[in-house]
Amino acid sequence: MVKSHKDLKVWKESMLLVKDVYEMTNSFPPDERFTLGQQMRRSAISIPSNIAEGAGRRGNKEWIRFLNIALGSISELETQLEIAKVLEFVNDPTKEIEQLIYFRRMILKLIASLNS
Repeated sequence: MVKSHKDLKVWKESMLLVKDVYEMTNSFPPDERFTLGQQMRRSAISIPSNIAEGAGRRGNKEWIRFLNIALGSISELETQLEIAKVLEFVNDPTKEIEQLIYFRRMILKLIASLNS
């Protein structure tokens, strides 16, 4: 039984991703830390934040709405990681992209369970 968003594995692991993204963007060129780096940080923060906000709302419909926003942030961050790779700010974001795919699956399963 989920008592809080803090009980959700996807929330816990997405919090760790936020830390990873912060560390990754610290190595960006100075002018990019405040453009692409900030955007990546906002996207990463949005994932656990929307999971938490949705869990704190009344009813499954509201929670699902915020889970869908988290899914959008996952796609956004995945794209930004690919951009950082193309711009050669990161070597290989495969680990982070695989994490995002995993989070996407977890959230989709959570949405399916809330719908049933």
